[in-house]
Amino acid sequence: MGAVGALCWRLLLVLLAVHRAAGAWPCSPKYFGRDAIVCVCNATYCDTLDPVVLPPLGSYVKYESSKAGKRLERSEGRFQRRLCAPDVVLTLDVTQRFQRVKGFGGSITDAAAINILSLPERAQDHLLRSYFSEEGLEYNLIRLPMASCDFSLHAYTYDDVPYDYELTHFSLRDEDTKLKIPLLHRASAMSKRPLSLYASPWTSPTWMKTSESYVGKGTLKGQAGDKYHKTWANYFVRFLDEYAKHNVTFWAVTAENEPTAGLINNYPFQCLGFTAEQQRDFIARDLGPALANSSHRHVQLIILDDNRLHLPHWARVVLEDEEAARYVHGIGIHWYLDFIGPIQDTVLPTHELFPDYFILATEACIGAHFWERDVILGCWERGNQYSHSILMNLNHFVAGWTDWNLALDLEGGPNWVKNYVDSPIIVDSSEGIFYKQPMFYHMGHFSKFIPEGSQRVGLVASRESKKTALEYTAFERPDGAVVVVVLNRSPQDITFGLADTVGLISAVAPANSIQTYLWLRQ
Repeated sequence: MGAVGALCWRLLLVLLAVHRAAGAWPCSPKYFGRDAIVCVCNATYCDTLDPVVLPPLGSYVKYESSKAGKRLERSEGRFQRRLCAPDVVLTLDVTQRFQRVKGFGGSITDAAAINILSLPERAQDHLLRSYFSEEGLEYNLIRLPMASCDFSLHAYTYDDVPYDYELTHFSLRDEDTKLKIPLLHRASAMSKRPLSLYASPWTSPTWMKTSESYVGKGTLKGQAGDKYHKTWANYFVRFLDEYAKHNVTFWAVTAENEPTAGLINNYPFQCLGFTAEQQRDFIARDLGPALANSSHRHVQLIILDDNRLHLPHWARVVLEDEEAARYVHGIGIHWYLDFIGPIQDTVLPTHELFPDYFILATEACIGAHFWERDVILGCWERGNQYSHSILMNLNHFVAGWTDWNLALDLEGGPNWVKNYVDSPIIVDSSEGIFYKQPMFYHMGHFSKFIPEGSQRVGLVASRESKKTALEYTAFERPDGAVVVVVLNRSPQDITFGLADTVGLISAVAPANSIQTYLWLRQ
């Protein structure tokens, strides 16, 4: 490198340092075909965001991501007096109040932990900060499998010693103590928001199961109230005990991950079958009392944790039973069969029947269906799918949305049964780098700006705009600011207005874009 080259390089480093002091680092883009963009991070560089600063009264901030290449790009503008409003006007109505938000996040599976820890330590920090810190997406929900799932290197539980009804051999594994727990501590240390952890079991020890196997069709032996069910309930308490010894406490547990999976012949990975009636009886006689009589009585209990197709039937069976209902706090839903279970036929009637129980989206990923490619690097459409689902859920009383694996490898694993899927972050450990995909930025348009305790409010479309391609939602935050998220999945730019008592925002949603607006009302 000549003197001029060296000078240019030094100047660039100085400029970067100045830029860093002044705020966010931009995306370092890599293209995998036209419009297929990822942002590359390594040990020395990763794009960042500034902490959210609310604008002065009469102004708004806008964050925009687009297929064309913007990634949570921040700009500011001023409200105008209503002169000539565009055809499409969305008017805030804070007299309409709906559900409060629990939060947004993802899952630390064995696979996610293995991938994160395969990176150089500085790159690991960049990845965790990207999700949990103020310079990232500020996730506040983390789902954790209780022992192994398909995204593990092998099948195991915490007590694989046959007929150990006293659970004397119960112990956490290296996957917990060396992988997941250290990551939880690091995430917690860099998060300004309190993290809410929730755990889900995939399978019980095989000696408790009718199948005597981790996989395939099988339920707990015997029936509710017997030694198998009591032991399985105590296993939850022991799990919470052991994690507490490592200074990790949980907000909630789900009664079982996808309980209907264990009712399917030849199911390919870890499962444990329950019908709605069996889950009701297990909660009423075993799991509910075990938690209530333990030091973890404040841990919330979530039922279903399966596709919403089973609603409202599943909720009715469990929650119309007083004995079971008194132990339950919420209902978990997965997105995999949403196309055959419309939200207005499943989630909506469930909320209307049981308004005092929260509904939380507990798992979603793309690539799980046999007709989908596992990993598609830089795919904007997959980001669209995430945002469309989140908006649809938020607009129908769902309190939050949890992604599946926080990070996977280039193949979409590791997964011991090769059930590979996509993830918002893909790790290439051979290069010591990771890719932030469009799905990552789509998640951020919600998680960073809609903190726990925010309440959904009305956002009413003008008559002309009933047929608009825009999808949108509005929230009032605990600090009094308003957040509006607008998604345009169409190939055309759409002009629209956002109206509030402070005035009108004249806006354009570019083709294939997502925007988040924030402002103070008084």
